[in-house]
Parts: sequence; structure tokens; C-alpha cells
Amino acid sequence: MNIYWYGQSFFKIEGDKSTLVTDPFDNTFGLKVPRLSADAITISHDHPDHNSYEAIKGVGENKPFIVSGPGEYEIKGILIQGVPSFHDDKEGASLGKNTIYRIEIDGITIGHLGDLGHVLANGQVEKMEGVDILLIPVGGGSTIDAKKATEIISQLEPRIVIPMHYEIPGLKTKTKLSDLSSFCKEIGVCPKEKINKFKISKKDLPQDNLQVIVMEP
Repeated sequence: MNIYWYGQSFFKIEGDKSTLVTDPFDNTFGLKVPRLSADAITISHDHPDHNSYEAIKGVGENKPFIVSGPGEYEIKGILIQGVPSFHDDKEGASLGKNTIYRIEIDGITIGHLGDLGHVLANGQVEKMEGVDILLIPVGGGSTIDAKKATEIISQLEPRIVIPMHYEIPGLKTKTKLSDLSSFCKEIGVCPKEKINKFKISKKDLPQDNLQVIVMEP
């Protein structure tokens, strides 16, 4: 499996036989938008930096399957479970709803938390338990900050964490985000090296210590 990050919550996850894209944005946010094709696209909520999927092509003649809410889905061997959550800590009163996703590709389970705004409730922990790789926002602003992100990591105990949705050069957002340093202080295990492609197989998943992967677009 190969994982690429383009900024915010926008990832491409390439499996052996299928490709998934998460929370794509358009070119109004200051970051380069790649030309991509995918079998499926997940959308965590209906904000423009997370739901601009029109430019992403399908594989072959088929359009990508759009998953934009809770439920269970299977697309070309990709298993997806959407779990309801909120974009704020007031049960959606300020910023509305958010969907977090449990995704299984090539025998690896990935959690994508979108623009989650709160620590997970018991039912959400149950559904997300056992994720191998957790893609988690850490920049605060309209989503969880470094401290809450660290709490959620303790709730789910993933093997690998990839932080997302934080301030990076070139990003233009209405809400100011924190950079990665606050999260690295909280979690205590950030590597110095940044990578633009993360290659992982089930047999290579760490068995003991948590691994933090820092990516760059």
C-alpha cells in the first residue's frame, strides 16, 4: 500500500487492486491539486476544503464511487464504514456533522477522522477500535487540537499515526491552524524527516511502539 498526502485531510491511498481518495479540495486553498483517478472517494463533511471531488477521474470507464456519510460500503475490495460524529464539541450546534471513516485495504485498517471536533464517545471508539493507521487532525481551529488528538490516539491505540489538517507553507484557510510542533510536543515521538510517499504492508506494521509518520505534500 502507498499513502500520499496533499495537505489538510486530502490523501490518496493506493492498494494492490484499488485506489481511494479522501476529502479532496480545489485550487482555492493555495496548495497544488494533483490530477488523480480513484475507485472511491470519502467526504467527511460538506465544506469546500473537503468535498471538491469533481476533478478526480474514475478508473477506466467508471466514475469514482462517492461516500459522503455514515453506513457500510464495499467498492472494488475496499471496505468502508462511515461513523457519525460532529465537527465541533457542541454536538454539531456550531459547525455541523462530520463522518469519520474506517477503511480496510489490503488487510490494513485505516481510520480517517475528517474534521472531527471532539474526543470520541464510547460507541465511536467501539467502531474505530483496532485501526492500524490513524489519519488525525492536529491543528486546532475548526477541529481538534494537539491535546485532544493525543487523547484520541490513547483511546484507539493505533500502530501508526499520520497527522493532518495543520498549518503548512502555502495553505490559505479562513481559520488559523497551529503548525505541527504542538502535536510533536504532546506525542513526543515525531520524526525529523518528512516523506512524500509512505509505503507499508501488513507484515511491516509495527508490533510494539507507536510510530508517527510526518508527510509533506
